[in-house]
Amino acid sequence: MSSDQASPRLTALDALHRTLGATMTDFAGWDMPLRYGSEREEHLAVRTKAGLFDLSHMGEITVTGPQAGELLDHALVGFISALGELRARYTMICREDGGILDDLIVYRTGETEFMVVANASNAQVVLDALTERSAGFDAVVRDDRDAYALLAVQGPEANGILASQTDADLPGLKYYAILPAVVAGKDVQLARTGYTGEDGFEIFCAPADAEHIWNALTEAGAGVGLVPCGLSCRDTLRLEAGMPLYGHELNTDLTPFDAGLGRVVRFDKTTNNGEFVGRKALEAAAAQAESNPPRKLVGLVSEGKRVPRAEYGVVSTDGTPIGRITSGAPSPTLGKPIAIAYVDAAHATPGTAVAVDVRGKHEPVEVVALPFYKRAK
Repeated sequence: MSSDQASPRLTALDALHRTLGATMTDFAGWDMPLRYGSEREEHLAVRTKAGLFDLSHMGEITVTGPQAGELLDHALVGFISALGELRARYTMICREDGGILDDLIVYRTGETEFMVVANASNAQVVLDALTERSAGFDAVVRDDRDAYALLAVQGPEANGILASQTDADLPGLKYYAILPAVVAGKDVQLARTGYTGEDGFEIFCAPADAEHIWNALTEAGAGVGLVPCGLSCRDTLRLEAGMPLYGHELNTDLTPFDAGLGRVVRFDKTTNNGEFVGRKALEAAAAQAESNPPRKLVGLVSEGKRVPRAEYGVVSTDGTPIGRITSGAPSPTLGKPIAIAYVDAAHATPGTAVAVDVRGKHEPVEVVALPFYKRAK
């Protein structure tokens, strides 16, 4: 569904969010909770205790059939047919010119079945592209957006909270893996692929079961500080963890190599004679990134109070424009403003002093390596 529709889509938890007093916002055509109270408190709860998110706006697309893996090898930049059963992979779908249509997580849920999870804003674009690219493959692309609600519990206490509601082998569930499980008495697909920088789990369930599971997890986490969390703190959490957001760090004008994510592109695929959509353009982008990258994605930290925001310009110490901010916010964990930016490669070395043009005033910032935050193992 597009975001220009008169009424946004509602998740299965919509009434519950309103009961909890959430501030709602239209996000990619969905009415979603932005925050329930203080976004800073929600952010710190995920870093120190646990947070519960409704992510039902994400787009699930199922690809099945004898050649499902080969189709995904052709359609995406990753070597998806080489993925083991019940494992997951972060990947991208690109245009023929190498521009990023979306970044995705693909789960192999069976020998001939995969679940592709797209960003809400791009779900229809990804569905259309996969359907078009499926021509000639013995595989079926199915829109499963209405078949799932998606909850996530993230943070240091997430493991214990979920363990009280399932007999699933959580210690055996590796990072970037998925397994069928029962949570709070309901059949789900349980994944371990977070977007906050913390350990945690995603629960794909039937929409009719979402409120029951949410309430069970809320009750289980009451004694250890679990709080409901909205999209606002999700954004600051992923920003601290240096994770890209489509429409900010990624778009159709950029290739995975521009974004410093060239590792997701697999030129060593053995299916389809190694061919996949965008290969030629991406080979050229890879060569340029290695020899003479025009720009690099970096972190910026400010010691001042002014927050560098998306689209603000980045300048050198003599005021020469050298790049632009893609995401910026106050960091609750670091206690100072942070930002991600594309800057000219000559100014991308950590420790370089640059400045952000904040409404005409040049605010000094320092280039740092991403991520800003990494949890202790």
